[in-house]
Formats: sequence, C-alpha cells, structure tokens
Amino acid sequence: MVSSLTQPQVTPGSLPSDPAALRDHLQRRGVRYALASFVDLHGIGKAKAVPIDHLPDMLAGSELFTGAALDGVPQDVTDDEVAAIPDPASTTVLPWRPDVAWLASDLHLHGQPFEACSRSILGRVRQQAAAMGFRFQLGIETEFFVLRRSADGTLEPASHRDTLDKPCYDLIGLLDNLDWLDELVQAMNSLGWSVYSFDHEDGNGQFEVDFAYADVLTMADRLIFFRLMAKEIAQRHGLIASFMPKPFANRTGSGAHYNMSLADLNSGSNLFAPEAGEDGGISQLARQFIAGVLRHAPAICAVIAPTVNSYKRLVMQGSMSGFTWAPVFISYGNNNRTNMLRIPSAGSRLECRAADISCNPYLGSALMLAAGLEGIRKQLDPGPPNLDNAYTLSPEERQRRGLTLLPRTLEEAIDSFAADPLCRSVFGDAMFDAFVTYKRQEWADYHGSISEWERQRYLEFF
Repeated sequence: MVSSLTQPQVTPGSLPSDPAALRDHLQRRGVRYALASFVDLHGIGKAKAVPIDHLPDMLAGSELFTGAALDGVPQDVTDDEVAAIPDPASTTVLPWRPDVAWLASDLHLHGQPFEACSRSILGRVRQQAAAMGFRFQLGIETEFFVLRRSADGTLEPASHRDTLDKPCYDLIGLLDNLDWLDELVQAMNSLGWSVYSFDHEDGNGQFEVDFAYADVLTMADRLIFFRLMAKEIAQRHGLIASFMPKPFANRTGSGAHYNMSLADLNSGSNLFAPEAGEDGGISQLARQFIAGVLRHAPAICAVIAPTVNSYKRLVMQGSMSGFTWAPVFISYGNNNRTNMLRIPSAGSRLECRAADISCNPYLGSALMLAAGLEGIRKQLDPGPPNLDNAYTLSPEERQRRGLTLLPRTLEEAIDSFAADPLCRSVFGDAMFDAFVTYKRQEWADYHGSISEWERQRYLEFF
C-alpha cells in the first residue's frame, strides 16, 4: 500500500512568528484546530484544543489546566491553574489528521514559568549549556513493538510469519509490516525529520526508526510527537504500538539510546570530535562529559529508565537471541555495546544505552546534560575505558577494573536519585519531591502485587 501521507506538512523553520500571521498561515493549509500540548511526569502528552481562530489567544496562555488532576504537575486542588504557553516554533500539523496542529508548550503560573514543568526544566539546563558556549545535540533511537490482539485477547506480532528465534534485521518481518512503516516514515519525512534507516529489531514485533539528530529541545519535542504519531498510525492499521520497555520476558527490550554531542554555540562545530594528538576517538571535553555522567549514573538511571519494567530490560541474559544488548555496568568504552556509554566507531559522539523508550525525554536529557556539564566544569577524568565484553568478565575481574552495577531495580534507582544533590538542583524542589514520591509509590504498588508467576510457582507448591 502506498502511503497517503505524502503532502509536505508545516515544519518548524517555515513558520511566521506573529500569532495572527501564524493563524492565517495554518488556516490556508486547512488547519481547523490547534492543540496546546505539554507532558506529565511520564512524558505522556496532555492538551486542550482550540478552533484555529483562537490561536492567538492560545499562544498568549488562554488554556488553563488543573495540575492536581495529573501525575507530576505538583499542585494542590486549591491551587490556581497552570497555563500552557505554546512554542510557535514547534508547530506541527498532524500528518494523519492535517486539520489539526500540535504545539509543544511550557507551563506558567501567575505569569511566570512553572518550576515543575518538564520542558522548562530542560530549558533551564539548556541555558546553562549556552552560558558555557555549548549547544547540546541529541539523537534518539526509537525502538518499540507493534502488535495485534489475537482472538483470545493475547498480544502477538502483527505478522504471523514473525516467529524467528533471532529476528533481528529479518527481511520478511520488515516487508510484512511495510504498510504501516511506510506511512510512519513518510509522515516523519514530511515533517523534515530525515529518516535515514529503519529495521526489524531483535524482538518479534519490534522495530527501530532512526532519524536526524537536532538541538536537544527539538529532539525531545519530536520524541513526544513520535510516540503519539506511531500509536495513531498503528491504530489506523488495526495494530497497537507499545513503548513499554520490556513487554516479553524472553525478548529484548526497547531502548531509546541517547546519541549526544556538544556543539560550539557560535560556529556549530562538534566539540566532541578529537583534535590532533587526542586518542580514543573523542575529545578531552567529551571525556570530561563522560566522567560527569558516570559520576551521577545511578541517579540518571532513575530518569532514563523510569519504570519497574525498565529494570527487566537492564539485564545481561534473557532473550531467545542471546544477550539483551542492554548495559548493566557503569562504564564507558569503544564500539562495545556492553558499556552504559559507547563511543561509536565513527567517533564524535557518545551513545548512552541505558535509556529506554518509556522515558520522559525532557527530564532524561536535562539530568544527562547537567551531569555532563558538571564533568566539564570540574575537569573530571573518567579513567580508562572498558574495551572488553563486560557480560563475560568474571566478578573478580569486574571488581579489579572498578566496574560497578547500574541500579538493579526501580527502588535502587530512586534511592540513588533522592540521595544525589544534582537531581534536586536540576528538577527544582516541587518536581524532585513529586518524582521521588510517585516512583516510590510505584515501586510499593508493584512490590505489593501478586503476579501470575507467583501463583504458578507457589499456589499448589506449599
């Protein structure tokens, strides 16, 4: 099936900045409604819609929201509402619904930025980077499952032929899913995202779509929009797109690898590229960034791997194809995929492999960037890289090399987050307290639940 989503869409950079002019521009494109959208603690989109005639009012903050009704918008029921202030530069017409435009928004309270807004938290750290002369460039690899519900209610791959024990790069599985994949890729390219590859991943029903990196705020906005778009397009094909990190115990989980570099704010040159005489495929500045991230890795893990389920992905073994391809150690190295931080063979960037696709990209990239900037300010040294397969090293050898484990559960990660002063300084008091409280309750709820595994193992055993 040839995608119907081939008409060029409104893309950032081609938009008038004046509110009335933007309204008229969108009206001429057939847009009838605009969405003032923001995210909750989980990175799940929330919005109000206005008829396009009211776009100037919406841009001025006319749309109010009761924070107490949402996770991670820390307000009491007696507090005044927060206002969504859309970023006009983020205006994106929905490729599958071209009469609707989506605008990423920052939250304000009483005319001032709301401290606990996820997008604003990233904005604050982004400003710190700019004050140091840096622009944080980010690419996120999107891994996710697309499934169908069978007659008995269970979930299975969209293609009945997607059954290989090692399905990574499976051509038949890719072609069987090309209808919805084509629609998704065409939509992304119509928005100017420059998709450069997509493939069947290592789990049955799992796929990855890779597209061009961008400034960190733009990339975070795009990941939020991507998850919405993938769900909506999959639904049009009678399918379910899932961004759960680990839907199946015997299959690999879905990462959202952060590919990171710092650019000079003025020249745009990549500051992670090594200069003459520097070895290791990366600059001294990048090594300092690495050291900052490793120093705060346990706390960062709570934000880039934010669910109970996330820690069922961060294991060495468990998939039918062998290794899980997910890191479990706080380490960095070359093209070695067993490290938390990988330096790809092409160099000039870092890849954090601990992040999964359920993360809130505003919060995850904010804490990652803040840790890296601390490493640069303090000129930290990450020590020697790990160049070996960390999965296969003996416990004694890991200890000798100083390879320590990432948190093994959400509880461990949240304890690390709560104990790290950097987290409160980045999140602010309100979001820090809300995040810790919510995630500790999430762990308590999980720990107190009774699973089917427990019933099968114990019900008639004792």
